[in-house]
Amino acid sequence: MNTSQDSDIPASSSQPLLLDVKDLHVHLRIGNQIVRAVDGISLEVRHGECVGIVGESGSGKSTTARAITKLMPNVSLARFSGDLRFDGLDLLAMADRDLRRLRKDSGFSMIFQDPLGYLNPTQRIGKQIGEAVSRDGGLSREQSVWSLLDEVGLPDARNLVRRYPHELSGGMRQRVMIAIALASRPKLLFADEPTTALDATVQLQVLQTLYRVQRERNMAVVIITHDLGVVAELCDRVYVMHSGKVIETAATQDLFARPRHAYSARLIDLSTHLNPTERYA
Repeated sequence: MNTSQDSDIPASSSQPLLLDVKDLHVHLRIGNQIVRAVDGISLEVRHGECVGIVGESGSGKSTTARAITKLMPNVSLARFSGDLRFDGLDLLAMADRDLRRLRKDSGFSMIFQDPLGYLNPTQRIGKQIGEAVSRDGGLSREQSVWSLLDEVGLPDARNLVRRYPHELSGGMRQRVMIAIALASRPKLLFADEPTTALDATVQLQVLQTLYRVQRERNMAVVIITHDLGVVAELCDRVYVMHSGKVIETAATQDLFARPRHAYSARLIDLSTHLNPTERYA
């Protein structure tokens, strides 16, 4: 298998560069071993673009997203290096307080794959969304929460804000997570396996919501997934990861039509077969 990263990123967008990652290394110390979870990858995301990072479990895709957003779990790092630029800012050199401000104020945010594990079980939904609301929207906090719930397709917001996470279905919790992620009006949204553990109908609804909001806001989105069917529906471009490396980069339609690597072709065969030429209305 050729593991050289392709450089012929399609000129699909004339938008300026928002995220520029070069030579990212994340090596983890596990016992007496060093695991190269991310091993020298580079990627780009432009304003308003939807990009997929796809690979099997353990390929390094989620670690890549957490490293870029500086949301790494409590692990022992043997190496964390590279050049991470977001909207011209050097993320690696940024102080923690400035990173927190960036996440809160129209920078970047993340949708996690296990909403029940990230939502506070002791707080009502309205309070959790309200705490994430940007103060620059011109609306009251309460109005902003109602507006966000409506935006992600959750009806009866006045009743929903009083409910707790355990009282919601899996699909509703995932939409609440999307609302929380959107509350700061981010320029870049990371979605880490956003449809994991949802049934097919609910998956489709969540994907439709992400697609619609991304287009309406002209927001950049990075989708982290093992399913190229999800990439086919949402993404303009895709990075294929294997063993901590990017092995192929292509426009989504080109990847489905002419995968260059056997690993990419195998992922396509294993994925839900959705038409990459058709997007949601």
